[in-house]
Amino acid sequence: MKTLNIKKFGFAIGVTGALLYLGCILIMLIAGHDGTVAFFNSVLHGLDTSTIIIMKISWWKALIGLVETFIIGWLTGASIAFFYNLTNKK
Repeated sequence: MKTLNIKKFGFAIGVTGALLYLGCILIMLIAGHDGTVAFFNSVLHGLDTSTIIIMKISWWKALIGLVETFIIGWLTGASIAFFYNLTNKK
C-alpha cells in the first residue's frame, strides 16, 4: 500500500487552513460587521456570532493568526499522515 508523505501532507493541510483564514479576512473586509455576522451565522447553522466577531484587528494580529493557523494545520496534517502510515503497514 502507498504511504503519505508526512511533510507534504502537513504542508497541504497548513496551506488550506491559511487560505480559509485569508477567506475569512476577505469576507470581513468586503461584507462589514453585519454581513460577516450573517455569513457566519448561516455557516454555523444559526449560532449567533454577533457578540464574538471583532472587526478591529490589527494587521499584526491577523498575520500572527495566519501563521498560527498554518502551524496548527501542518501539525494536524502531519499527524494524520503519520498515523495513516503507521496503521497502513503490512
